[in-house]
Amino acid sequence: MRLSRYFLPVLKENPAEAQIVSHRYMLRAGMIKQQAAGIYSWLPLGFRVLKRIEEIVHQEQVRAGHIPLLMPTLQSADLWRESGRYDDYGQEMLRIIDRQKREMLYGPTNEEMITDIFRSHVNSYKDLPLTLYHIQWKFRDEMRPRFGVMRGREFLMKDGYSFDIDKDAALHAYNRHMVSYLRTYERMGLTAIPMRAASGPIGGDNTHEFLVLAQTGESEVFYDDRVTALKLGQRDIDFDDRAVVADVCKEFTTLYARTDETHDVTAFEAVPEHHRKVGRGIEVGQIFYFGTKYSEAMGAMVVTPDGSRVPVEMGSHGIGVSRLLGAIIEASHDDKGIIWSEEVTPFPVGIVNLKQGDGAADAACEGLYKALATKGLEALYDDRDERAGAKFATMDMIGLPWRITVGPRGLASGVVEVTSRRTGESEEVSPEAAVARIAQIYAGV
Repeated sequence: MRLSRYFLPVLKENPAEAQIVSHRYMLRAGMIKQQAAGIYSWLPLGFRVLKRIEEIVHQEQVRAGHIPLLMPTLQSADLWRESGRYDDYGQEMLRIIDRQKREMLYGPTNEEMITDIFRSHVNSYKDLPLTLYHIQWKFRDEMRPRFGVMRGREFLMKDGYSFDIDKDAALHAYNRHMVSYLRTYERMGLTAIPMRAASGPIGGDNTHEFLVLAQTGESEVFYDDRVTALKLGQRDIDFDDRAVVADVCKEFTTLYARTDETHDVTAFEAVPEHHRKVGRGIEVGQIFYFGTKYSEAMGAMVVTPDGSRVPVEMGSHGIGVSRLLGAIIEASHDDKGIIWSEEVTPFPVGIVNLKQGDGAADAACEGLYKALATKGLEALYDDRDERAGAKFATMDMIGLPWRITVGPRGLASGVVEVTSRRTGESEEVSPEAAVARIAQIYAGV
């Protein structure tokens, strides 16, 4: 993409309304625009990152054996009355009356709707286990929307729903989601710690939140710092193997890690003092096992092998897709701007032409741009007639992992400069070597 033809409304000053780093940088990098309190338009750069994150979530859900579908944003109030939650959910629910005087709502979550879908089409244990998920916009009318996409009213969420014949199978689905979530966050360059949490309006006794440590986090957290060193890495996990999946969950949940809502002072004090940490965390996902809470209320029954009918065991599992952008920025930035990982960056590399209009520089940039394209890499080429400092500032702010700088002086020696946004280290190499290096970096992404 040539920057001269792109829509990238970068701001030079920090917006007064932005209180935390991610909100400031998303506005300054031209990623979002506020349309109303807690409601944002996603501008081209932000939309690209959002789709990258969404695709990683999809890939890891499919890897775990989960099946995508898409449910509408509007739901019938009657479904929520069946479950008993319509009057209990509170003022966060946006209630709507359509022209036929039917009561509707803008979905804050989809337990009722997915249960209705299930009961309409599944009635035998032979069709289980089953996990359905979608990535869809939600609305919760927060009293004080703030911090940009971190606590907005409209947000993009992956919500999945598991259906199983008995509690043991349902707990395996719970564990399966925990492992798939850990892999999802790792791919984005995040350390997201599963912490025992409260279930809130979703219900159920088993629930973990996944929190990314950050000073701007909304939750106070208490943890054994050894948990931050745990990684899945490249382990090949069989999601159908209950013992293997359970062992991974045990590995990631044995060390103490809890939110303030479930904090146990006595258990925390049993942690060696030099490993005891108190901080703040950003919630980026939560998993729930709630048994037959919805299936009993809504008549979602299955026939068992002995011919009896029982309510299906259920769980729900969510990832805050749009919130993840804010969390990634909070965890990965410096005083110059955002630092994206290769997995989620909007563009893999930026090309900076130090002397637009110079024949050799223009030709070299065009050659790099086309050579990268043949490798399947869409560079962001800053071909604007701007001073070099402004071009560097733009690249630093939007946070592309790699930059190739082209200027007449370097070209006279047959080299361009390849720079890492994360480390700031630069290396002079030939244009061909620059392309090969960037292609090699992204070969495994």
